[in-house]
Amino acid sequence: LPLCAHLSPKLSDELVMEVLGTVAKRLEVSLKKCRFTALGALSLDSDMRDLLNYAKGRLDSQEYHSNVSLMKACVSLARLMQISRLLNVDDLEDVLDLISASKRKNNWDLSLEDTKA
Repeated sequence: LPLCAHLSPKLSDELVMEVLGTVAKRLEVSLKKCRFTALGALSLDSDMRDLLNYAKGRLDSQEYHSNVSLMKACVSLARLMQISRLLNVDDLEDVLDLISASKRKNNWDLSLEDTKA
């Protein structure tokens, strides 16, 4: 971001994180209104990975250079990734496995109602 060149690294990172959070919240609202095919779900997953890599490239702090730390810092981005993962699961049993494994690692932010939607 051009503005980030004029900010301290910490402020620059905060700005990028706020922009990511806002974008992620708006995307989540839009995604909940859409229906997805299997190909669309794969495309969303690819786009979400690209967004994560873009975000990591724009952040100065080493603290955000892993997917886990970035998603812990930006919960709305983590929710988008979880939605993307859910859309790529084939059957209900795999959904339950995904959620339980993620909850054991403290990496699940979607509520049961959000998961069902």
